[in-house]
Formats: sequence, structure tokens, C-alpha cells
Amino acid sequence: MTTTSKFRGVYAIPVTPFNEDLSVDWGSLRKCIAFSVKAGAHGIVLPVNASEGPFLTDSERKEVLRTGIEVVDGAVPVVAGVSGASTAVSVELTKNAAELGADSVMAMPPNGAAGSIIWDHYAGIAETGQLPVWIQNNKPPAGPVVPTAMMVKMLNEVEHVSYVKEESYLPGQIMTQLFDEAKGAVKGIMGGMGGRYLVDEYRRGSCGTMPAGHITDAHVKLWDALDAGGVDSSGLQIVTDEARSIWEHMIPSLNFEFMFGANAYKAAYWRRGIIKTPLTRNPANKSLDKLDYEELDTILDRMSELLDANV
Repeated sequence: MTTTSKFRGVYAIPVTPFNEDLSVDWGSLRKCIAFSVKAGAHGIVLPVNASEGPFLTDSERKEVLRTGIEVVDGAVPVVAGVSGASTAVSVELTKNAAELGADSVMAMPPNGAAGSIIWDHYAGIAETGQLPVWIQNNKPPAGPVVPTAMMVKMLNEVEHVSYVKEESYLPGQIMTQLFDEAKGAVKGIMGGMGGRYLVDEYRRGSCGTMPAGHITDAHVKLWDALDAGGVDSSGLQIVTDEARSIWEHMIPSLNFEFMFGANAYKAAYWRRGIIKTPLTRNPANKSLDKLDYEELDTILDRMSELLDANV
């Protein structure tokens, strides 16, 4: 299964860097965004979970998006994260995204939402923005899982709801089910979770991945190797030996960030000289100790041939 999505490739998520007083470091944010574009990202996504979006004020979220669109300056598409604690919040963020010129919007359902509340949430976002809408299907505690049958129905019946970021339980199997059941109504599916399962997701027809941006250059090399594989006689995307080798080389980094989340992303950005501090806002507080930094330095050093971009 292949897709013809206009959104395809590595859609990098910049972190939101902070100053020592935990105010947003706007200069470092601009460097994060510019770094991913220079490293070959095919799109930029912000502000979302990897951006510490839930820990930003509403005004900060809007300014982060404005900054992203300004720095990208049309070089690649920008996906605006509009998840909120309620549909009203998401609708307001969607209106702002449309006014700023975002290329699409992405949202999780509000925590606690189920049934018709989820349906109405995406319908409201779609009607407000008149932009392509991504269903971000995550899992607790980030957000509720959207039932696969509901996603199929929304993709077929709600105008503008056409894309999925799938990062719930068994994401590869859900991707296959969506392609089988939604057919042409789903214009593209990307994975999340740092791209840990990208090789399997690619085989199943994914059009890309949305990882944190601290190793965008490595993710782009992996994607380029994947996209060089073509398709087999059944129409399935082929994973090349080169791609699998690159992915296997990235696994220690992907495992490390799985453990530490935003703290790992920021530590890597910091070690690479892109941001001024690795600080996060609570409760993103799984901070690294001395031995963790030693491990991160070893991981980055052993990946050095994949990490050749700079600001």
C-alpha cells in the first residue's frame, strides 16, 4: 500500500526552549526550526507534545506557531498542533492557525472525551479551519485512544478530516486496518513515538513520521533510504537494507528518548549547540544525571556520521 499524500516524509517537531527563568527562549526556538529545515525536514510540526505544548500558555502556543511559520517562510509545510483541554480551546487555536497560514492542523481529543464528543471535536476543528485535519491518535496519559471504527467513519464523512498520526497501541496494525477500511478517504498516515517503528510503518504504507527534531538529519537519511526502495508486486513499500541498517544504528537514541522524553530531546539539542539550556517545565521533570549525559554523549558520538547538519 502506498499513498499519494502531499504531506510526505520527515515532519520534525522542534522543542520549545526555555531560558534559566523558564520563559520561552525565542532565539533558540528559531534556531531549532531553522536547524530542522536545513537538515532536510519535509515539514515542521508545532506546538505539540514534544514541544511541551501542554505546558505552554495559550499566548505562548500562538506565538510559537507564528514563529514557526515565519522561520519556515514557505520552504516546507507547517502542521499546527491545536490539541486542547476542550473543543472550545482547540477551535480557537485552529482559527489562529488558519489566520497565520498553517498548511494543516492536528489534534488529539480532549482527555476524558469519548463517543460523540470526539466526533464533534474534529467536526468543529474542520469546520473552523477549512484546512486538512490530522487525527492524532495517542494513548493515555497523553490523550484518549480514538476507536479505529470511528476514525474510518470520520475520514469518510467529515470534510477536511483526511490524515492520521497513529501512535496508540499496535500502531502498525491500526495503520493497515485504516488503509483497508477507509481506503481512499485516508490521504496519509504518519507514525509518532520518535520514529521507533518507522520501518514497520513504512512497509505498511505510512507517508512519513513526526519525530522530535533533535536528530532530524538522521531521520531524513533514514527516510531517503526508505523512499529509495520503491514498491513490491503487491504494492507494498519496500524497506531497503540500507534503511534497516540506518534504523538499527538509531535505536539506542530512540530508546534513550523513550525513557526521558522532552528532557532527552532538549539535552541533545543542547549538546549539539542549538539551544542555550536543556531546561523543561514541570511535570516534564525526568531530568538527566551525570551518567545519563555520559550515555547521551556516547550515543551521539556513535551516530556522528548521521548527524552532519548544523545551524
